[in-house]
Amino acid sequence: MPIDAAKAIAAEPRETPVAWNHKDVQLYHLGVGAGALQGSATDPDELRYTLESKLHVLPSFATVAGGGLAGAGSSLNAPGIEVDLAALLHAGQRIEVHRPLPVNGEAVQTSRVAAVYDKGKAAVLVLRSEISDADGPLWTSDSQVYVRGEGGFGGERGPSARVETPDRAPDHTVEREIREDQALLYRLSGDWNPLHADPEFAKLAGFDRPILHGLCSYGIALKAAVDTVLAGDVTRVRSYQTRFAGVVFPGETLRIRLWQEPGRVQLTATAVEREDAPVLSDTVLEHS
Repeated sequence: MPIDAAKAIAAEPRETPVAWNHKDVQLYHLGVGAGALQGSATDPDELRYTLESKLHVLPSFATVAGGGLAGAGSSLNAPGIEVDLAALLHAGQRIEVHRPLPVNGEAVQTSRVAAVYDKGKAAVLVLRSEISDADGPLWTSDSQVYVRGEGGFGGERGPSARVETPDRAPDHTVEREIREDQALLYRLSGDWNPLHADPEFAKLAGFDRPILHGLCSYGIALKAAVDTVLAGDVTRVRSYQTRFAGVVFPGETLRIRLWQEPGRVQLTATAVEREDAPVLSDTVLEHS
């Protein structure tokens, strides 16, 4: 059997050293659109993302720091996990921030399979990475991976991650243009999947052109929420989760709707040019 849930969950965690510096942070911020709005390149609010002397770190940088998902993805080689990589779909992402991310860091990433859920026609793997440095825990990252054709093994179905959209108008709506070269820039932070750059590969995957990385949309939406609701204060972010509901193409516009509630922001992201086709759903930012 390709997935042995009990064996996968019982496997020893894998430890990997990770490191990053201010250039990695700046490159990531540029990849999620920092300084790209008209007239914003030297705006003081944007320089917090792009100028090393003023730099702070957007918490979604956790998804690429030191290889990010490459480390969590090593769990796909864990005992009990034998799957066709072509059957995988990155279904969701959650990060929990234990303290503000440093601009320069050296840490240890501990990765494991935290859960395996049986969805009938598919399995969902929860790949967990816990990152700590000499001062203690920094963040915990959960990647939900949907594996087609691997369900039906009699396991737990797992919790529902669906979040009801508030029955009222959003408190804020912002739009972010996705540059034609956005995916080419974002992939320099470590996700080299040709789906996001090579038109021929994209056609083989069923798309008429390359798509933007889901985690790039994830970062763009977080930055929009932090800048709009939290006055740009990244240190207030406690956790941030989403479900990848659809794709966005370079050259399109991401419409981000934000609903404020005590201690949290709920948001959605849609593609404007395709009649608000869903891109991110069940998305919640918890903050202090």
